[in-house]
Amino acid sequence: MKPLNFRLFILFAFIALPSVVYGLKREKLSVQDSILYVSPFQDDNERCFKCHGQEKYEYTNESLGKQVKALLCSDRIVNRSEFYSANHKSFSCTDCHSEAYTKFPHPGELRMEMQYNCLDCHGGDEAFAIFSFEEIDAEYQQSVHFRLENEGFTCWKCHNPHSYKISRRNTTNLKETIQYDNNICLNCHSDFSRLQLMTESKEINLMEKHDWLPNQTSHFRSIRCIECHTKTNDSILISHFIVPKEDAIRGCNECHSKNSILMTSLYKFESKENRKDGFLNGIILNESYVIGANRNKYLNIISLSIFSIVILMIIIHILFRILKK
Repeated sequence: MKPLNFRLFILFAFIALPSVVYGLKREKLSVQDSILYVSPFQDDNERCFKCHGQEKYEYTNESLGKQVKALLCSDRIVNRSEFYSANHKSFSCTDCHSEAYTKFPHPGELRMEMQYNCLDCHGGDEAFAIFSFEEIDAEYQQSVHFRLENEGFTCWKCHNPHSYKISRRNTTNLKETIQYDNNICLNCHSDFSRLQLMTESKEINLMEKHDWLPNQTSHFRSIRCIECHTKTNDSILISHFIVPKEDAIRGCNECHSKNSILMTSLYKFESKENRKDGFLNGIILNESYVIGANRNKYLNIISLSIFSIVILMIIIHILFRILKK
């Protein structure tokens, strides 16, 4: 009987192994997809990257009849690698920018060129309906950021069109997602030179402003700014309703409870079925334990039962000692 089982095991291994190897290869290829990607507009884009892909550029000044070298403004530099791994990697530069940019020196009036916003391309498109761009725009218009539009605030202040890539949250990349999303906020809020372009407020120290928060390092590493600074919305991927600072969440119980708001924001990728009892083992095991939120009603019942039995035994023991005396 044992040799037969061993033969069946060997046969199954030979049948299953190619499928496993193929699956691993596909997973590896999906990870390397951005590395292997070749844009159909690579040659056209390189015409722009020749200057905008590096800090230094040079050109022939026909009036002076000599080569001129200069440093490019940091805001005008686009990293090739980041662009070809971002969401818009399949685009040509002139899909969004005027064809007039193909001439150098660029005409001065192009500096006043209007930029597209998200809805110009994604609004009303069924292919992007899952992202609910219209609802995101409606939320954004109630946000404190919308009030800064006259000062130059746009979608691109948070979502750089040349490097932005959507982060699909799951149990394997959660820490990376938190860091990536927080860096979007810190790009302005920890850089006063950027912030003062859109606001007259004084420079602030973020650590001092959050001195009421216990164990700051752990909180900043484990949750995103938007968990406390947005109004939760369970119908879109990420809330874009940034609330005024005085309305930001400051209560511990908002997160550290069975009905934690984190379940409608950071842990939204967990199915609603898995959320019904608060944080379950699927979340506990991914190193995302939240004190006060990781509750299970069956474990609660068992714990209370054990506690009650221990108390009852102590009482019985005391009664026997009294009776014996």
